Amino acid sequence: MKNLLEVDGVILEFGTKRILQDVYLKCETGEITGLLGRNGTGKSSLFKILFGALTANSQSVRINKNTLISSNRSPKYIRYLPQHHFAPDFFTVKRLCKDFEVDFSDLTSTFPEFEKDYKSKLATLSSGQRRIIEIFIILTSSTKFCLLDEPFSQVMPIHVNSIKQLILREKTNKGIIITDHLYEHIIDSCDRLYVISDGKTYLTNSANDLATLGYTRSWYRPPG
Repeated sequence: MKNLLEVDGVILEFGTKRILQDVYLKCETGEITGLLGRNGTGKSSLFKILFGALTANSQSVRINKNTLISSNRSPKYIRYLPQHHFAPDFFTVKRLCKDFEVDFSDLTSTFPEFEKDYKSKLATLSSGQRRIIEIFIILTSSTKFCLLDEPFSQVMPIHVNSIKQLILREKTNKGIIITDHLYEHIIDSCDRLYVISDGKTYLTNSANDLATLGYTRSWYRPPG
């Protein structure tokens, strides 16, 4: 069954400053939706609105046309990877896999270097190692939609392709929305791409659109 996540009617203000307005974004099962924008344009705020961690002045978030009234999102509908570490330091990798009901052997088949860390506490791992585990946990757990905020920026380049392959694998049974300042990876992976500019979302159709919206220079060409 295909599922559809939509958000629109968003107005977000902090004091006298309006951050978001005239926003529309959607994502479907089997699809990677990319979200780009300069620093401070409201990308993370929009993710938090989708997840229910932030309530806007006005908003409409819907799954399969049903409006989500409560800010409490069931993990069976939406999982969210924030920019910061979300798992407690004292958790072990084993505990995290158990709580999110994911298979440790699946983790090690993608990232073999973690084979020795099943019983390791997260506090003993490097920041990059923790990030990889948290990305894996969110992506592979049972849910309809994943929101990934900066999954590429905090990991070593050697792991980026493994993460991209994992995202492509997992999109077969869920919808994925992703944002990252390493935008080439977003453009390379996504099926649908939005840019936030002046508080509004714009659906893009070409690299020229990114330049027109002031996100890239006109000489940018996507990889391939």
